[in-house]
Amino acid sequence: MSRIGRLPIPLPQGVKVEIQDRQVAVQGAKGRLQFDLPEGIEARVEDDRLVVRRADDTSKLKALHGLSRSILNNMVQGVSQGYVKRLEIHGVGFRAAVNGQEVTMQLGYSHEIKYRVPEGVTVKVEDQTKLTVEGPDKQKVGQVAADLRSFYPPEPYKGKGVRYADEQILRKEGKKVQ
Repeated sequence: MSRIGRLPIPLPQGVKVEIQDRQVAVQGAKGRLQFDLPEGIEARVEDDRLVVRRADDTSKLKALHGLSRSILNNMVQGVSQGYVKRLEIHGVGFRAAVNGQEVTMQLGYSHEIKYRVPEGVTVKVEDQTKLTVEGPDKQKVGQVAADLRSFYPPEPYKGKGVRYADEQILRKEGKKVQ
């Protein structure tokens, strides 16, 4: 069996799992997520644990076994605790604001950048330069954070741009005057 796939997923208090055919729905305090299991993979709830099994030992099913288990584990963790990504904006005059489900960023371009946040993800701004992206779906939270960072990735000379809070930027030395 797959080393990842054979591990059971513990279900925390308050997390409910519903399995119909190959569709798994996980509901908790932070929201509800759904996942369609691939052909040949099945999931069952046994004693407050979610167990993922595969039909045979083909290489494709071995890979899908571990993948499905990881996705289901992320769903259980997401609906119980949620996921958070923090971003920082560095640069003179660079700032961000949130209006409903839209993030407006001023990053030194001649125009404002407007980004529509997808359903199920929330973005909060503190001090106009610190953004917090939260939600139960790990993939969506990571994608929104990556999209916001992509508008002005940190540059290596002055360090200006949008970066993750824990990201280290390797600074380069500028031109030398002779």
